[in-house]
Amino acid sequence: MYQILNWHQMLQLFLNKLNLKPATLAVLIQASAFCFVLSFAWIIKAQSLWAFDSVSIWYLLILVLMHATLAVWFANIVNMAKWWRWIHFFFPLAVWVMSQWHIPSIFYLLGFLLSLSLYWTTFRTQVPFFPSTPKIWQQVLTLIPPRPSMRIIDIGSGFGGMSMYIEKNRPDCLVDGIEIAPLPWLISKLRAKFKHSKVDFKIGDYRLLDFASYDLIFAYLSPAAMSDLWLKAQAQMPPGALLVSYEFEIENVEPTEVIQAGNNEKKLYVWKI
Repeated sequence: MYQILNWHQMLQLFLNKLNLKPATLAVLIQASAFCFVLSFAWIIKAQSLWAFDSVSIWYLLILVLMHATLAVWFANIVNMAKWWRWIHFFFPLAVWVMSQWHIPSIFYLLGFLLSLSLYWTTFRTQVPFFPSTPKIWQQVLTLIPPRPSMRIIDIGSGFGGMSMYIEKNRPDCLVDGIEIAPLPWLISKLRAKFKHSKVDFKIGDYRLLDFASYDLIFAYLSPAAMSDLWLKAQAQMPPGALLVSYEFEIENVEPTEVIQAGNNEKKLYVWKI
């Protein structure tokens, strides 16, 4: 038992030194599981130990389940988040099911391009596309002080729903949105033009922004981004400004206020600089 634990610790230490991003680690895990299963299938075929025909659907299904189980085991060893383990399990199953449907390759290309336009920066930023809901917009609206000309920005503005809602209900405020993924940004620009909204939607990385000009910053990012966001907010936001995060807390930083937006909603966390 000691040897197994020690091996786990050595592997985690090695991966920590490599400083792999979760997406890179996930690809490595899937590739490793695939190689193990491929080696197993080759040994079984060489030794003629398998009763099924090598091309039967049951044979392939068992290999896919082995792949999925191994991937989850590897993810558990390297201590990936639980939701990553679900992805590791269902990914090979989904690939196998889709291959059985004989879907034309053009649909895979279209799906890839659509995913790329939504999530192409997730690999680098570790912030996937998370749309917020109208209940959250309403709560954020109540946090804006009654002073005119307040500067507000939604970082990771997605399709622009919240930014345009704030601008519509507080036309005295200057509202910006910034989105790094091209498709949501383009949709938000078109929606703003169609609705005659004054929101300035920018495409780019919020980490390159100067937070000093904003009185309220709303973020719906991911746990991986919160620590850096807090350091940037502390360094650049003016005293009295508000940093608002939906769902994700800042580790070891007590929020000024916590708001339950609704029965089926996560919490809003508010920090006053």
